[in-house]
Amino acid sequence: MRVRRGCGGPYPGQVPARLDVVVWSVPLRTRFRGLTSRDGVLVQGDAGWGECSPFWDYDDEAAVRWWRAAREAADEGWPDPVRTHVPVNVTVPAVEPEHAHRIVTASGGCRTAKVKVAEPGQDPHADEARLEAVRDALGPDGAIRVDANTAWDVETAVTRLAALDRAAGGLEYAEQPVAGVEDLARLRRRTHVPLAADESVRRSDDPLAVARLQAADVVVLKAQPLGGVRASLRLAEQMGLPVVVSSALETSVGLAAGLALAAALPELPYACGLATAQLLASDLVAEPLLPVDGAIDVRRPEPDPALLAAAAAPGPLVARWGARLDAVRARA
Repeated sequence: MRVRRGCGGPYPGQVPARLDVVVWSVPLRTRFRGLTSRDGVLVQGDAGWGECSPFWDYDDEAAVRWWRAAREAADEGWPDPVRTHVPVNVTVPAVEPEHAHRIVTASGGCRTAKVKVAEPGQDPHADEARLEAVRDALGPDGAIRVDANTAWDVETAVTRLAALDRAAGGLEYAEQPVAGVEDLARLRRRTHVPLAADESVRRSDDPLAVARLQAADVVVLKAQPLGGVRASLRLAEQMGLPVVVSSALETSVGLAAGLALAAALPELPYACGLATAQLLASDLVAEPLLPVDGAIDVRRPEPDPALLAAAAAPGPLVARWGARLDAVRARA
């Protein structure tokens, strides 16, 4: 693989040439998952650009799958699409109701909203107020789903989902309200709100347990954490459940892999969580993957040299990524 060069030399923020990657860092518009910025690496190969951006709470072994996804994008490309555009949801962080309302109305026509709930340190009533604001912005016909990121135990989840379902005027589903596939299965027997499995798939050594234990109505698949588009397609076929493709808070380079996955699935009954470029204060491509009329056209944008230079990571972060990729590549 090669490193794209311009202006007579490598981009600032490039790790040593032996790693063949460019390190980037971009700020977020709103604090999300406790983060105020996002960072990672891009790698270029014969098939194009790939992104590897595992969160720092992923260990090196788990990050191997993210590296494989980047190499698939760079070296192989992706399967042919069966659709030309993918319907998407707007993602609403754990913000104040007025802010949530603005995010939905400025979402590019999205008719589905995924709302973060159970933020540490927030009063539970803040979730209900946020959902009421989102419902007002979407109108009665929009779909609302919530994501609690494994925050609750089963008893708490039963109570909180009932309250959130009322506040939203009906939930499409709740994403990973509890940790562990066994608890997810228990909760599914005690709530009328459909459940989606995310962490129980992408952070599990046995993702098929979700289907085997009938623990969810929907599975959320993310291309990078699962090792790429082809690996995700194989898993979807094995699980036999409706799929929502979601992002891992990537730049548009990484989002293109999720878009390719959603475009290649035989069926796509739900809007996908791929409109997260809206959460970035800047991107690495001139025309980011943003929704128009609630959908994103299937395409693969190229990094822009000036934007790559502007997003160059500082030296200490470059060194940190270099050490991380050495460890990950040794395991790949």
